[in-house]
Amino acid sequence: MKITTCLIMEIIYNLSIYQKVIGVAFLVFVLIQLYFYLVFYLRVIRKKFNDLPENDEQYPPLSVVICARNEEENLKHFLPKVLEQDYPDYEVVVVNDCSSDNSDLVLESLQKKYPRLRVTTIKEDEKFTHTKKLALTVGIKAAKNDWLVLTDADCFPKSNKWLRYMASNFTNGTEVVLGYGGYLAERGLLNKLVRLDTLFIALNYFGWALARRPYMGVGRNLAYKKSLFFKNKGFANHVGIDSGDDDLFVMEVATPSNTAVEYRPEAHTLSVPRKTYSTWLRQKRRHLSTAKFYSSNLKTRLGLEPLSRILVYILFTLTLIFKILPLISTALLLLVIIVKHTITAIAAKRLEEKKLMHIAFWWDLFSLYFYAKLLIFNTLNRRQQKW
Repeated sequence: MKITTCLIMEIIYNLSIYQKVIGVAFLVFVLIQLYFYLVFYLRVIRKKFNDLPENDEQYPPLSVVICARNEEENLKHFLPKVLEQDYPDYEVVVVNDCSSDNSDLVLESLQKKYPRLRVTTIKEDEKFTHTKKLALTVGIKAAKNDWLVLTDADCFPKSNKWLRYMASNFTNGTEVVLGYGGYLAERGLLNKLVRLDTLFIALNYFGWALARRPYMGVGRNLAYKKSLFFKNKGFANHVGIDSGDDDLFVMEVATPSNTAVEYRPEAHTLSVPRKTYSTWLRQKRRHLSTAKFYSSNLKTRLGLEPLSRILVYILFTLTLIFKILPLISTALLLLVIIVKHTITAIAAKRLEEKKLMHIAFWWDLFSLYFYAKLLIFNTLNRRQQKW
């Protein structure tokens, strides 16, 4: 062991300055990658949840708010799953936002069957266009209860206990609950890419929230108090931005002490994923369009992981080219890959995201290109993406 250490020290001593710089830089970015996974993402697989309250009186009344624009088929198939939740006291407020299809007829038919369904309609005005934020605000104002659970018209709860699991976090001091909004598992590579992307985004915002630094949630599965919404003056600080009703709002109101996370499988919502790469690209561009409004500190925090990831691969290649302790650098890269994919695999199992890990390594590389492409597109074309 002593001989091996001495040999390594001698090799390091004989390295040139640029070789030492590459080697040190490689080690630094390896450590940054391990830091993200072991300090933040590991929290997601170690989180322990309390049992559900057994007494119905412990569940506060709540309002589910859904905005729908031309969602006739989705309302027909998915809304009943929301209306048939096993929850003692709740209402469902659907905002029919300027729909030109038969959404009104579908909602009218469902109201006859489900008394808890309430509908608010926004009529189209040629002189005035608005974003989803107005529809959400209308729905929130119409809600009778202080606790709100938000989802989308193209989503449905994975179980009839969805509201119970979300509401189990409505304890003293909690004002925001971040849920998991996944996508239906279907055949094809695109479906796996969409679900892997969703999984890694969840690792980020759940991990940071569990580290008491919440910064976003997803509108497909999110809960907060109506009183908190109006205390923040709703979406007033970013009313002119089409997106941001979930991430920018959560960034403003979530604190280390008022935010909880809920991602047990029974609390998931599922959405129908995009069927083509181009439609998924447009959806991701819209989601990413709010990133420029993040604080510099948050941008640095979130950007450091993908930056360190690409630099690890680049610097590893340079250590091989310039013969900088190739065995040690290979061992370090393998360590990073094993740690990352072990944590990701356990998280995927916990979130019931199946049959993804065989392409997880390739997503690790492809996502660097994919998000760089999105950032370039959004920078060159600043036209806002509609909801």
